[in-house]
Amino acid sequence: MTAIRPTAVAGQFYPADFAEANRQLTAFLDGAVAAPCAGRRPKALIAPHAGWVYSGPVAAGAYALLKPFRGSWSRVVLLGPSHRVAFQGMALSSADQWASPLGAVPLDKDWSRLAGVAGVGVLDQAHAQEHSLEVHVPFLQATIGEFTLLPVVIGDSSPEMVAGLLEALWGGDETLIVISTDLSHYLPYEQCRSTDGQTVAAIEHMDAAALSRDGACGRLPVGGLLTAAKRRGLEIVTLDVRNSGDTAGPKDRVVGYGAWALFETETRMSDADQIKAVGQTLLELSWASIRHGLETGSPAAPPAERPGILGQPGAVFVTLNRQGGLRGCIGSVIAWRPLAEDLVDNAFKSAFKDPRFPPLTPEELEGLSLSLSVLTPPVPMSFRDEAHMLEQLRPRTDGLIIEDGGRRALFLPSVWEQLPDKHAFLAHLKAKAGMPPGHWSPSFKASRFQAVEIGK
Repeated sequence: MTAIRPTAVAGQFYPADFAEANRQLTAFLDGAVAAPCAGRRPKALIAPHAGWVYSGPVAAGAYALLKPFRGSWSRVVLLGPSHRVAFQGMALSSADQWASPLGAVPLDKDWSRLAGVAGVGVLDQAHAQEHSLEVHVPFLQATIGEFTLLPVVIGDSSPEMVAGLLEALWGGDETLIVISTDLSHYLPYEQCRSTDGQTVAAIEHMDAAALSRDGACGRLPVGGLLTAAKRRGLEIVTLDVRNSGDTAGPKDRVVGYGAWALFETETRMSDADQIKAVGQTLLELSWASIRHGLETGSPAAPPAERPGILGQPGAVFVTLNRQGGLRGCIGSVIAWRPLAEDLVDNAFKSAFKDPRFPPLTPEELEGLSLSLSVLTPPVPMSFRDEAHMLEQLRPRTDGLIIEDGGRRALFLPSVWEQLPDKHAFLAHLKAKAGMPPGHWSPSFKASRFQAVEIGK
């Protein structure tokens, strides 16, 4: 038998009648605010989920972008916050179809992509009365036609967890991602506009950490999308920001709504290519920091101007060699500060703070060589089991970070030179993390990255 999730808020948040639902959808879409990015095919949307009479005009600003590309998406990943059920993690629906006034929608039940993704599981109770996903389904049917739906209710999790889920479900051109959120709730009109302005700024800057609990009920799914989109270099465009006082309600206690579209950019340089493009600058900054250290005993200040990737979070290892032997190596494994700042600090430390060597002297500059290993941002891996994870690893290309049960370890890609076998590579990394060689669990996580070598 086919398991169908019945509608929970049809007749309340939106019409339960086929003809009336179609009439309202047509009116919303025809009256949508003209978008500056019309004619571009989005990869993801952020749209509100209140009753259509309040949020429908704003949601339509996002969905109108899809109409010219009707039929080009076969799969929709739909994420929204939980309003009814408190739970940890991210909830899938076991139903085979979801009911809608416009006809039932089949669910994508291929969850193999989610093996190894932390915090995800089936919880039908989270979906049963939840409106944050349901109100979007008729909009999708009216604009893109037939599709399979993969709905996920986000409970108590983190933007990083949601980003891991989205990375696993990202897919290609066949997949559209929709994130459901309203903005501030029940504030006076002008206070709402001010609060929502801060949330808009955070979204436009893809700053997940700046999303406040009171600024967006869907801050966790939105934050997850922003985290994944920033890593992938997507462009975001604000389409419409209004509140219930602008659409269909009084102005004394209003709810804010916003709509955004995110676009993949074909011309964006990869992280590795961006790093290579500034390679000479990175070497010059490293040498300058070391010479400054010889003169003053302190590292050079990072450059005030940090264009492009120099100003983005970065992690770099600085290695010094002299007369064929190691003379110092210090680096960062996590990008927690701008690349230019990380570079000048680690260059100084490799010369003067490596505990294996005495501080560098001016006489040692002759014959001294310097090389850099700049790490690209780690990307969470999706896998069914250890064998599946090892299949995806690329010897001499990928560095690997593993974590489980509070234990964590990292190997740079250069470790492949000593451990060229994938199984040995992973076993030694587990040992470094304090795990037994055969350790495996459903919560085991792995991320891979590359190291761009400069000066070698």
